[in-house]
Amino acid sequence: QVQLVESGGELVQAGGSLRLSCEASGRTFSGYGMGWFRQAPGKEREFVAAISWSTGGTYYADSMKGRFTISRDNVHNTVYLQMNSLKPEDTAVYYCAASAQGVAGSSQFYRYWGQGTQVTVSS
Repeated sequence: QVQLVESGGELVQAGGSLRLSCEASGRTFSGYGMGWFRQAPGKEREFVAAISWSTGGTYYADSMKGRFTISRDNVHNTVYLQMNSLKPEDTAVYYCAASAQGVAGSSQFYRYWGQGTQVTVSS
């Protein structure tokens, strides 16, 4: 069983930066993949980025490359999402998720989810 808790979401000005954290508790395996998703009001949940616990290999949605960076600290079971050059359209609830099948861009592969953290980007 895995418990995920996101933090770091807040109000930020357009063009600014923000780092989200996802703390994982419970037993995890080297083959697990950790992902970030987001959901804006009235829109479907969208894949942002994913990372492998074991290798650190990353996978990004094309629209996120160059602005968002995912990383992990295996010692503290924490995954981060560094967001730069933020835009108002980045406003959403950001969710952390864990997949036993490794990194994936579809929410269908993720078994465990956090409750989300709100990111609001002002214009």
